This record gives sequence, structure tokens and C-alpha cells, in this order.
Amino acid sequence: MKQVIKIGTRESQLAVWQASLVQNLLNEKGFDSELIYIKSEGDIDIVTPLYELGVQGIFTKTLDAALLNKRIDIAVHSMKDVPTQMATGLQLAAVLKRASYKDVLIFKGDRKDIEDHLSGRKMLDNSSFTIATSSIRRKAQWLNRYPSDKIENLRGNVNTRLRKIEENKWDGAIFAAAGVERIDLRPENSIDLDWMLPAPAQGAIAIACRNEDDYAFNACQLLNDEATSICTKTERDFLRTLSGGCSTPISALAVINDNKIIFKGNLCSVDGKQKLEIEKEASTENAKDLGVNAGKQILENEVAQQIISEIKNGK
Repeated sequence: MKQVIKIGTRESQLAVWQASLVQNLLNEKGFDSELIYIKSEGDIDIVTPLYELGVQGIFTKTLDAALLNKRIDIAVHSMKDVPTQMATGLQLAAVLKRASYKDVLIFKGDRKDIEDHLSGRKMLDNSSFTIATSSIRRKAQWLNRYPSDKIENLRGNVNTRLRKIEENKWDGAIFAAAGVERIDLRPENSIDLDWMLPAPAQGAIAIACRNEDDYAFNACQLLNDEATSICTKTERDFLRTLSGGCSTPISALAVINDNKIIFKGNLCSVDGKQKLEIEKEASTENAKDLGVNAGKQILENEVAQQIISEIKNGK
């Protein structure tokens, strides 16, 4: 009897879209699979995943636990949510071809007024906007560029956050382009933030499986996109070298052009007042440690040590 690969997914529209994509790709390769919807930690027999340095995969641990319990065979994640060191007993099985890595501003009001504010040509009323995001990285980069603006916290899945924009008196909110585009929810009143560096691995989808599950691993490897895998590894190496996670204002982007990997990264203070930037490139053959070396170079700066210390101490 042919083995059926059980694909674990959270229940949000975006999560199900991503898992369904993986299911369709596996089907094209001749593998049978089914979606398993994982509700919450309380709905499964928990085996607490163990992560390096005690850092928890806030958005992945429920599916990680289901993998370790063998309730599912693979888990599908937005790769930017996956800890740089995976839970003990799990491995990265594949990285799909990346979609847009950009952040976008979804705004209210007149587009020209928004564009004037973003370009610095014109400031409205009290010279400040109110922008919503729960991302420390987005907040820090925004305040670095627009120090007079105000930031409000915005949590929830994509659908919930879009609804909250309408319910609150904000000028706009920041989203990952891939998230709203994949489920056809990107509105016309949106602008690409080309100047904002993304979260490491933003726009990529990752598939995880158990270390000993060769069947699932080999099946998923057929879906792996080598270029995306190389670039996201470089970005995540940078993040890991700086000991960063979801709550750290670290940004990174690697792209391949003419057999070269071009890398950009930055580290901001939470209030956006300080920003350290780095750019490096290497041939694809010699880029194994590009992200690590970029991170080490940032750490040589005393300002970086100060920023990281303040973040760890919760200041």
C-alpha cells in the first residue's frame, strides 16, 4: 500500500494555502498526501520541542510537537518563522522557490498624501503618521527613516490584521507582500517598501520533517529550490550569528546575480535611532560562510554589542 504523507498545517488561510501548495507539488511528483489541521497546543499530546539556547519557535512549536509525536510527517512553515536551529529531532526537508521578499504598506487615505509623506516631500498635519505592526524589525526600520511617526501594535493572522486597519484610526500597516499576495488579499491601496530590508528568509516556504524519516525527506527534496535554499541559508546564518530571532530588529537579504551572492544586512536599535548596515558579496562557490562573516563583522562594532545587550535586557 502506498504511503500517504501527512502534512501538518495551522488553520489560518495563509497557512492552509501554503500547505495545499506543498500537497499539489507532491502530487505532481507522484506522492499521496493529506492535510492535517493542527488547532493548538491543547489539542495534541505535547512533546515539548527543544531548541538551541532555549529559544522557542513561537510560530512553529505546535507543528514541531506534532512531528515529534508522529501525528504528522511534514510541517509547512513560513520560513522566516522557523528558528535558525531547528528543534532536536527535526530537519529542514526543503525550501520552495521564493515569492516576493518585500514588505508593503497598506494604507488609508489619499495615495498622493501617503507617497508625499514617504518621500519626505510633505508632512501631514502634525508631521507624523500612525503605522501599525507587531514586528520589531519593521518598527525599528520605520522609525529610523521616519522618527516623528508613531507605531501601534498589530497582531493576528493576515485576515485579522487587514480588518483591524479598517477598525482603527491608523494611516496604514505593514505586511509581508508574499502573505497578502498568496491569498489574493493585497489591496490596490498598497505600496512596496523597497527601502526596507526584509526578515531573513521572508517570502520563502520551508518544509520540516523528522531526522529519521527518509521517505518524507526524499520526497520533499524533489521540491527544493537550490537558489532559494542558498540565499535563505545566508540570511539565516547572519541572523544566527547575531543571536537573533523574531523579536530582534535584524534584517537580511541575499540574491544571486551572475553567479554571485549579493548580501545586505542591518541591525537596528528598537527605537530606530541607531542602525548598522553591511553589504558583502561572494561567488556562489565561495559563499558558504558569507552570512556568518557578515554577522561577525557587525559584531566588531561596539554599537552592535550595545544594541544586542539592550535587547537581551529588555530595554
